[in-house]
Amino acid sequence: MPYPWRMTPRVRIHRVLRVFRTLLRAAATALLVPLLLFEEWGWLPLAALAARLARLPVWARLEDRLRRLPPWGALLAFFVPVLLLLPVKVLALFLFSHGHAASGVSVLVLAKLAGTAVVARIFQLVEGPLMRIPWFARWYPRWKAWKDGVLNLVRESRPWRLVRVINRSLHKGWRRLRGV
Repeated sequence: MPYPWRMTPRVRIHRVLRVFRTLLRAAATALLVPLLLFEEWGWLPLAALAARLARLPVWARLEDRLRRLPPWGALLAFFVPVLLLLPVKVLALFLFSHGHAASGVSVLVLAKLAGTAVVARIFQLVEGPLMRIPWFARWYPRWKAWKDGVLNLVRESRPWRLVRVINRSLHKGWRRLRGV
């Protein structure tokens, strides 16, 4: 490796940018992990909860229409709940700014639960049409592989395993206390 003073400015800039990209990627991953863990934990149960709404005639018709959407309509339907939650998040910020932290957190948590339930269910309904969009079909498997890799790293980490052991022991103790 040449000494830094022997490198051309272009090579130095390239190396600095590579280090910056690596640091930025690590920071983004660290910020995304809690969100990914929540999504992973809630995706299937909340989608199942939203699927129960399909027993209602209005929701059943809506789900039928979602299943029959063309690819770009499916993409729009997938992102509509995200856009509809923006005013709710603004409301939470308003509550925070006026000293109502508990109310703001409650609004954010409820919005996240409802949003995850709706988005998960919509994704289950429109995954087929979405996969017919070339860029989505190319990038979704990459996203999924990256997300699964990050979550596997978290699950294999020592703190995660320690929390799972503590959780299991608390659960066993609770069952013994109840006599089950």
